[in-house]
Amino acid sequence: MSTSNHRFLNPVRGRRGMAVAPHALAAQSAVAALRDGANAMEAMIAAAATIAAVYPHMNGLGGDSFWLVSPPDGPAFGIDACGAAAASVSAAEYRAAGHKSIPFRGPLAANTVAGTVSGWDTAYRISREHMGGKLPLSRLLDDAVFYARHGMPVTRSQSSATAAKQAELAGVPGFAETYLADGAAPEAGALFRQPRLAQTLEQLARAGLDDFYRGDLATRIAADLRAAGSPVSSADLAAHRALVVEPLALKHSLGTVYNMPPPTQGLVSLLILGQLDRLLKPGMDPLGADFIHACVESTKQAFAIRDRVVTDPAYIKDDIQEWLAPGRLDELAAGVSPSRAQPWGLGKGPADTVWMGVVDRNGCAVSFIQSLYHEFGSGIVLGETGINWQNRGCSFSLDERALNPLMPGRRPFHTLNPPVARFADGRALVYGNMGGDGQPQSQSAVFSRIARFGMNPQAAIDAPRWLLGRTWGNASDSLKLEDRFAPDVIETLRARGHDVELFPAYDEAMGHAGAILVAADGSLEGGFDPRSDGGVAAW
Repeated sequence: MSTSNHRFLNPVRGRRGMAVAPHALAAQSAVAALRDGANAMEAMIAAAATIAAVYPHMNGLGGDSFWLVSPPDGPAFGIDACGAAAASVSAAEYRAAGHKSIPFRGPLAANTVAGTVSGWDTAYRISREHMGGKLPLSRLLDDAVFYARHGMPVTRSQSSATAAKQAELAGVPGFAETYLADGAAPEAGALFRQPRLAQTLEQLARAGLDDFYRGDLATRIAADLRAAGSPVSSADLAAHRALVVEPLALKHSLGTVYNMPPPTQGLVSLLILGQLDRLLKPGMDPLGADFIHACVESTKQAFAIRDRVVTDPAYIKDDIQEWLAPGRLDELAAGVSPSRAQPWGLGKGPADTVWMGVVDRNGCAVSFIQSLYHEFGSGIVLGETGINWQNRGCSFSLDERALNPLMPGRRPFHTLNPPVARFADGRALVYGNMGGDGQPQSQSAVFSRIARFGMNPQAAIDAPRWLLGRTWGNASDSLKLEDRFAPDVIETLRARGHDVELFPAYDEAMGHAGAILVAADGSLEGGFDPRSDGGVAAW
């Protein structure tokens, strides 16, 4: 399969603003806000609220989020809206109850504060104080309130996810009454309403986003959590703050690529790109075996580093940025055999998330990820507020000697990592992907196909992808390839020692990617993932 077959896919083009999201209505909410005078950070709040209402199996107010913002002038910065473990958690108590690991579902999985709304709040404050933001919260949350109250047609993705997880989640407090219709998964196209969530969003618009942590809404959330059996308390909510952080930066031959520091795996994505900067050759086929092999082998080495060093930054003594020093990247790239696959152990596994990007008329770019971790998170839906609470804390270990042990107030490891690239020729690229271990892998594919091989964003995202490691319902750590790759590519990879497993074309297991390419003259090109329900909206 030649790359020329994909170059004819047209990107969406724009001039005054653009947004991309895995649900088209979220992208439209962002651009509608831009048309009303919003900047990129305000527009992303609108998109984040909308997608929480219309794509509830993938994200929600009860999860975490991370922002990477690239202003038109000045340095890039990040917002870490990750919630910590409750002050009352105890690994010994989990073990005493017979658990060898933290359950994926139910009250014991809902053991961390939900940080995402604090990220919205921090972004809103920065927008108003430093970027001229003027739109009221009521305007930014208006679409989400409408969709939650009056309903949205269920996507096939939500319907199939609900059916797949119904047996596992039906007994978890609040799940069945919120997500099932007459005891079954809703059909695609059926109207799905969330009136309690609509009221919660209206309360946030009236009282301010901080009300989630230190106001009347916080009181109700804490009561709901206590009733459901979660260890997260009102004191835990009140203690939470989002953090403004300096991103990691990779000096690339084409410019600089930014990503989030720990507790995210942003380091992994940059380590892969740093190796590929040394391994990819002119004329290499971005759908060919040499390209895939280089990406996969670079991923294995990056994951090995991740699993040794990435944890709550409060417990990291070394400078993580030093892993991106040119000498270290040279050594890693030299360790990649061009003809033989390295042994591969176990990854961190899958996760469901949404990545979205926005660029405004001034060139401010936002790369954003919002997540509940697993589909529907812990499964708990709070009785009064209608908030689905995340299960990010199940990524902690009950072994005190582990890299990420369960401890009061400790922040969990995050697969979430939103990137932005600034190129030396004046262009910029906002891109990203959902999907646990798949996030850095799809990022490497999309970035390289656009930046290195000149594919437009839509063609780069549409092209077949791969995933090394586990996916939902599939415990194998094989190299999974979409079956659209040419037969000789598949056989070459097998001959090099890769344990290849074929997946159907446009399989959702490959994640939902998106990208916006900003030209030096400010023109915009965007692409969304046909594996999702997404879209690109432009102005």
